[in-house]
Amino acid sequence: MAFLRFTRIPKHQQYEYKPRFWDPKEEELKERLERVENMKKGDPEAIKARLSGGFRRGYEQGRNTRFRKQQAMRSNLVLLGVIVVLLLLSYMFLTVYLPGIAASLGG
Repeated sequence: MAFLRFTRIPKHQQYEYKPRFWDPKEEELKERLERVENMKKGDPEAIKARLSGGFRRGYEQGRNTRFRKQQAMRSNLVLLGVIVVLLLLSYMFLTVYLPGIAASLGG
């Protein structure tokens, strides 16, 4: 009889724990207070956490479409300015120095 049972595999046991109450605001407040206390003590890990939090807030601001559009517009204007300056410099180089270089190479 035991040789017929090898096809039936017993099911695994599952652990289902459901907490009775959880307040995310209270937990966040405790974490912030703990971070502030660690920063007052001069803990280097707390300083790293503060910096990463600043990056996270910057990323969340990036989700704001108006802020993102302003940053994109500023970046595009800077890029356009750099391109215009490079075009002007190349035009000046071609008009001022190229005839002298061509004359010295040509003979």
